Order: sequence, then structure tokens, then C-alpha cells
Amino acid sequence: MGRYLTADEVKQEHIEKLGDNLGSLFHELSNEVAWLYTKWEEYAELFGKTPARIDLLNQSAPMFFRIVQDSLWENVLLHVARLTDPPKSSGKSNLSIQCLFGLVNKEIQETISQQITDAKEKTNFCRDWRNRHIAHRDLKLAMGEQVEPLKPASRARVRQALESIAKVLNTISEYYMKSTIGFDLTVGPGGAEGLLYVLDDGIKADIERRKRIESGKYLPEDLVHRAL
Repeated sequence: MGRYLTADEVKQEHIEKLGDNLGSLFHELSNEVAWLYTKWEEYAELFGKTPARIDLLNQSAPMFFRIVQDSLWENVLLHVARLTDPPKSSGKSNLSIQCLFGLVNKEIQETISQQITDAKEKTNFCRDWRNRHIAHRDLKLAMGEQVEPLKPASRARVRQALESIAKVLNTISEYYMKSTIGFDLTVGPGGAEGLLYVLDDGIKADIERRKRIESGKYLPEDLVHRAL
């Protein structure tokens, strides 16, 4: 049975197989994309699976989960935009997949160039949202005046955007390391799905507690004030 590598060991492996510059950049981008996928999968677990889950969230804390929904959505779009930005902006270097082109072997440069172009096209809506709604708020758009609307955004478009970014990294991984990374398999325990079960159990328990109180057959703990 193989052992898990530490973060430092994974980074060292990337550097050994890809070289110092490409290996270090690839490692940081891989971590960023893995975290991006994690956030997206958590969003999808809560808000993109079934109407029953939305009902459960609305029963539990509708205002709070609306804030969570909007915040996670905007955070994911912002993250996607960052990862596909130009190599430099305002004179400063960016951690972006566009930095990879000049560092990979010439044998795969054309493929990487095409994939980066495809990723930029598939993520263009994220930059529009970033520039006119998240990082800055377009005045005319906010005031409802006649102006070009934000580019269409949907869960399907986000999924395509993530896959286009992952494809660039996996082309490099396959070429240099003869393996690919399952970025969509990064979610572990302690996430949104577990929260849903806790909420469901809590709502059911609260209903039963209220029934006992209303019937006069309550338990002593039913009337105890809980200091949460």
C-alpha cells in the first residue's frame, strides 16, 4: 500500500520532473486549481443538486445561506478570472496558466497555446463579472440603465471553465509525469454534504421537541436554554 506524499514532497517531485521554474509554477497552479474545484464542488453540493436541498437550507437559515450562495458564486468566478489573467498586469507578475506557455517543452507548446486560448474564451464571462460586478460595480449596470448586460453565467459554464483550466495542467502532467490529476476528486470529509445531514437531523429533532412541548409530554431537556 502506497503512502501519501507530503505537500513538500509533492512540490519536490514536480520540480524534479518539470525543472525548477516550470515545476514550481505547475505546483502552485495545481494547488490553486485543486482549491478552486473544492470550493466549486461545495457550492454544487449545496445549491446545485436537488430542490430538496434548497428547501432544507431555506428551512434552516434562508438569509445566511443566500449570503453563502452569493459569496461562493462570486468567489469562484473571481478565482477563475485570476487563474486566466495575463502573465503581468500593472507591471506585476500574476500566477496564471498563461505563464506556462514559455516554460514547457517545444513539443507541446502549440497544444498548450491552443488550450490556453480555449480556456480564456471559456472563462471570459468570469472576467466580465469580475470587472463590472465583483471587483468593481459598474454604475450604469447597477442603476439599471441601458448598458450591455453581464455575460451569461451558469453552473454549466463554470464547469466548462474549470475543465478548460484543468486540461492545460493535465496536458503538462501527462507529458512530464505520465499521469493526470483528478481535480474533481479533491473534496473530503467535513464539507457541505455532512452539513446537510446535520441540518436535516436538527430540523427533525426540533419538530419532535415542539410536538412534545405542545402535547405537554416534554422532556426536561426540551425546556433548557442552550448557550450556543
